[in-house]
Amino acid sequence: MEIFDVYSLLDLEPVKAQGSYVFCDDGNRYLDFYGGHAVISIGHSHPHYVDKITEQLNNIGFYSNSVQNPLQQQLAAKLGELSGYDDYQLFLCNSGAEAIENALKMASFHNGKSKVISFNKAFHGRTTSALNITDKDAYTAPINQSSEVVFLKMNDLEAVEAEISQGDVCAVVLEPVQGIGGIRLFEDSFLQQVSQLCQAHDVVLICDEIQSGFGRTGKFFAHQHAGFKPDIITLAKGMGNGFPVAGTILSPDFEAKHGRLGSTFGGNHLACAAATAVLDVIKDEQLIEHAAQIGGQLLDALADLPQIKEVRGRGLMIGLEFPFPIKELRHRLIEEEHIITGIASDPNVSRLLPPLTISEKEANQFATAMQNLLTEHQPQ
Repeated sequence: MEIFDVYSLLDLEPVKAQGSYVFCDDGNRYLDFYGGHAVISIGHSHPHYVDKITEQLNNIGFYSNSVQNPLQQQLAAKLGELSGYDDYQLFLCNSGAEAIENALKMASFHNGKSKVISFNKAFHGRTTSALNITDKDAYTAPINQSSEVVFLKMNDLEAVEAEISQGDVCAVVLEPVQGIGGIRLFEDSFLQQVSQLCQAHDVVLICDEIQSGFGRTGKFFAHQHAGFKPDIITLAKGMGNGFPVAGTILSPDFEAKHGRLGSTFGGNHLACAAATAVLDVIKDEQLIEHAAQIGGQLLDALADLPQIKEVRGRGLMIGLEFPFPIKELRHRLIEEEHIITGIASDPNVSRLLPPLTISEKEANQFATAMQNLLTEHQPQ
């Protein structure tokens, strides 16, 4: 049997990882400025994380949601404390797409409507409802086209208001910082006004924090920069630092009923141990504050790069836009500087999502490498 070939792969085979680095079978060490799609939040192989998972595995690794699992409540309490959402409710699942499916389902249960507002260049996952609100036709099969969705321009308040005023909108779904879309930010004032519109018209506001959550932008959640509270928040990626775990956070207005949501693997013992360990490290090592500080310094340093068109982002969620495709530049970073970066749906945008533990020295190493490559080489 062969692997179903759906991924464009880098010519790298990591065999070990530690902190901000991955070690590959070619004998080289690579600075990881991508974190496997923003997944590595507390650094590769963090000792507290490894210890907690090992300890849990030696006790019990898994049982389904048919038995008591106090680790789930411990995780929820710690998440509520650190995020400022201690009065909300947590449903645990396994992936960001699942978290989005659950969010949309609960929104529709809540107000009995089905129409959704999404935004241009949005990415919310590859399952059916998540694909409906993802602005990428190439990912969507005919069987996935099952709901009424309207895609609007980012920060176009008049368009949102016009749709909501019709009275048939179930939910507004947005990434406060679009990830795959190219690290594009919604304006704080727009988010605040959309929140007010949703409250006034019984529309559920869902913030997709799957990439931007868990401290990446210098706040626990990216929407907290704008100072409002959505009805539902989805999270995954950095939540488990590599262990598959995700969640849907719901306001107290949502009623839980047995059988309404479910997951065989969601919130299993190992998943809870992983996510709790991540929260421990984020708190103990003050990684949210660290991400804000190092990210701010990095944004300033990268703004002076030659040939750069725009640098944007918050904290350690950064996009570099160039007036040319970055494919060649990305490969040169890997081959000549031993640094891994990410891509976006825009071929001219480089996506930076390093571990939140990245040091000032490592940030400077990246900025210097970019400066060198862009000065010495003219990309084709």
